[in-house]
Amino acid sequence: MTAQILTPAAVLVLWSLVMLTWMAATRLPELAKLAKQGGAGAKMRGGRGQDLEGRIPDEVNWKAHNYAHLMEQPTLFYALVAILAIMGPAQDTVIAAWLYVGLRIVHSLWQSLVNTIPWRIRIFTLSSLVLLYLAVRALMATL
Repeated sequence: MTAQILTPAAVLVLWSLVMLTWMAATRLPELAKLAKQGGAGAKMRGGRGQDLEGRIPDEVNWKAHNYAHLMEQPTLFYALVAILAIMGPAQDTVIAAWLYVGLRIVHSLWQSLVNTIPWRIRIFTLSSLVLLYLAVRALMATL
Protein backbone atom coordinates (compact mmCIF):
# COMPACT_ATOMS: atom_id res chain seq x y z
CA MET A 1 0.00 0.00 0.00
CA THR A 2 2.95 2.35 0.60
CA ALA A 3 3.87 2.40 -3.09
CA GLN A 4 0.24 3.09 -3.98
CA ILE A 5 0.27 6.42 -2.09
CA LEU A 6 3.66 7.36 -3.55
CA THR A 7 2.59 6.83 -7.16
CA PRO A 8 0.28 9.89 -7.31
CA ALA A 9 3.12 12.04 -5.95
CA ALA A 10 5.47 10.71 -8.63
CA VAL A 11 2.85 11.44 -11.28
CA LEU A 12 2.48 15.02 -10.04
CA VAL A 13 6.26 15.49 -10.16
CA LEU A 14 6.26 14.21 -13.74
CA TRP A 15 3.33 16.50 -14.59
CA SER A 16 5.25 19.45 -13.14
CA LEU A 17 8.12 18.63 -15.49
CA VAL A 18 5.68 18.45 -18.41
CA MET A 19 4.49 21.96 -17.48
CA LEU A 20 8.10 23.15 -17.22
CA THR A 21 8.77 21.84 -20.74
CA TRP A 22 5.55 23.37 -22.09
CA MET A 23 6.42 26.70 -20.47
CA ALA A 24 9.92 26.69 -21.97
CA ALA A 25 8.65 25.62 -25.40
CA THR A 26 6.23 28.56 -25.52
CA ARG A 27 8.34 31.19 -23.77
CA LEU A 28 11.69 30.74 -25.47
CA PRO A 29 10.38 31.62 -28.95
CA GLU A 30 8.79 34.77 -27.48
CA LEU A 31 12.09 35.71 -25.83
CA ALA A 32 13.83 35.22 -29.17
CA LYS A 33 11.31 37.58 -30.79
CA LEU A 34 11.96 40.19 -28.10
CA ALA A 35 15.71 39.87 -28.61
CA LYS A 36 15.37 40.35 -32.38
CA GLN A 37 13.29 43.45 -31.79
CA GLY A 38 15.94 44.80 -29.43
CA GLY A 39 13.44 44.52 -26.59
CA ALA A 40 13.75 43.22 -23.07
CA GLY A 41 15.13 39.85 -24.13
CA ALA A 42 18.20 41.41 -25.72
CA LYS A 43 19.35 43.43 -22.72
CA MET A 44 17.90 41.51 -19.76
CA ARG A 45 20.33 40.75 -16.98
CA GLY A 46 19.18 39.06 -13.83
CA GLY A 47 15.57 39.24 -14.93
CA ARG A 48 12.74 37.17 -13.53
CA GLY A 49 9.77 35.56 -15.19
CA GLN A 50 7.53 38.26 -13.78
CA ASP A 51 9.45 40.78 -15.87
CA LEU A 52 7.85 39.27 -18.97
CA GLU A 53 4.32 40.24 -17.91
CA GLY A 54 2.90 42.54 -20.56
CA ARG A 55 5.86 41.91 -22.88
CA ILE A 56 4.85 38.53 -24.20
CA PRO A 57 1.30 37.27 -24.85
CA ASP A 58 -0.78 36.42 -21.78
CA GLU A 59 -1.50 32.96 -23.18
CA VAL A 60 2.23 32.24 -23.08
CA ASN A 61 2.59 33.51 -19.52
CA TRP A 62 -0.30 31.34 -18.33
CA LYS A 63 1.93 28.26 -18.54
CA ALA A 64 4.53 29.96 -16.35
CA HIS A 65 1.86 31.01 -13.86
CA ASN A 66 0.68 27.43 -13.61
CA TYR A 67 4.19 26.05 -13.26
CA ALA A 68 4.71 28.45 -10.33
CA HIS A 69 1.46 27.21 -8.79
CA LEU A 70 2.71 23.64 -9.08
CA MET A 71 5.72 24.65 -6.97
CA GLU A 72 3.47 26.11 -4.24
CA GLN A 73 0.50 24.20 -2.80
CA PRO A 74 1.57 20.75 -4.03
CA THR A 75 4.57 20.93 -1.70
CA LEU A 76 2.05 20.35 1.10
CA PHE A 77 0.74 17.36 -0.83
CA TYR A 78 4.23 15.84 -1.05
CA ALA A 79 4.72 16.23 2.71
CA LEU A 80 1.33 14.65 3.41
CA VAL A 81 2.04 11.74 1.08
CA ALA A 82 5.34 11.14 2.89
CA ILE A 83 3.59 11.15 6.27
CA LEU A 84 0.88 8.81 5.04
CA ALA A 85 3.43 6.48 3.41
CA ILE A 86 5.36 6.25 6.67
CA MET A 87 2.25 5.69 8.76
CA GLY A 88 0.70 3.20 6.36
CA PRO A 89 -1.89 4.69 4.03
CA ALA A 90 -5.49 3.53 3.91
CA GLN A 91 -7.37 2.98 0.66
CA ASP A 92 -9.31 6.25 1.10
CA THR A 93 -6.10 8.28 1.27
CA VAL A 94 -4.75 6.61 -1.88
CA ILE A 95 -7.98 7.50 -3.69
CA ALA A 96 -7.82 11.06 -2.33
CA ALA A 97 -4.20 11.40 -3.46
CA TRP A 98 -5.17 10.37 -7.00
CA LEU A 99 -8.13 12.76 -6.90
CA TYR A 100 -5.82 15.60 -5.86
CA VAL A 101 -3.39 14.85 -8.70
CA GLY A 102 -6.21 14.59 -11.22
CA LEU A 103 -7.64 17.92 -10.13
CA ARG A 104 -4.21 19.58 -10.30
CA ILE A 105 -3.73 18.32 -13.85
CA VAL A 106 -7.18 19.57 -14.83
CA HIS A 107 -6.33 22.90 -13.15
CA SER A 108 -3.08 23.09 -15.15
CA LEU A 109 -4.82 22.44 -18.43
CA TRP A 110 -7.61 24.89 -17.66
CA GLN A 111 -5.23 27.66 -16.59
CA SER A 112 -2.87 27.08 -19.50
CA LEU A 113 -5.49 26.85 -22.25
CA VAL A 114 -8.70 28.62 -21.18
CA ASN A 115 -7.96 30.47 -17.93
CA THR A 116 -11.41 31.72 -17.02
CA ILE A 117 -11.25 32.53 -13.33
CA PRO A 118 -14.60 31.20 -12.01
CA TRP A 119 -13.89 27.64 -13.17
CA ARG A 120 -10.25 27.86 -12.18
CA ILE A 121 -11.30 28.81 -8.65
CA ARG A 122 -13.75 25.90 -8.51
CA ILE A 123 -11.10 23.41 -9.57
CA PHE A 124 -8.57 24.89 -7.14
CA THR A 125 -11.10 24.84 -4.29
CA LEU A 126 -11.95 21.19 -4.92
CA SER A 127 -8.28 20.24 -4.93
CA SER A 128 -7.74 22.25 -1.74
CA LEU A 129 -10.58 20.40 -0.04
CA VAL A 130 -9.03 17.09 -1.02
CA LEU A 131 -5.71 18.34 0.37
CA LEU A 132 -7.46 19.28 3.61
CA TYR A 133 -8.91 15.78 3.80
CA LEU A 134 -5.43 14.30 3.37
CA ALA A 135 -4.07 16.63 6.05
CA VAL A 136 -6.74 15.56 8.53
CA ARG A 137 -6.13 11.87 7.74
CA ALA A 138 -2.36 12.36 8.15
CA LEU A 139 -2.92 14.02 11.52
CA MET A 140 -5.25 11.23 12.62
CA ALA A 141 -2.66 8.64 11.55
CA THR A 142 0.06 10.29 13.61
CA LEU A 143 -1.93 10.83 16.83
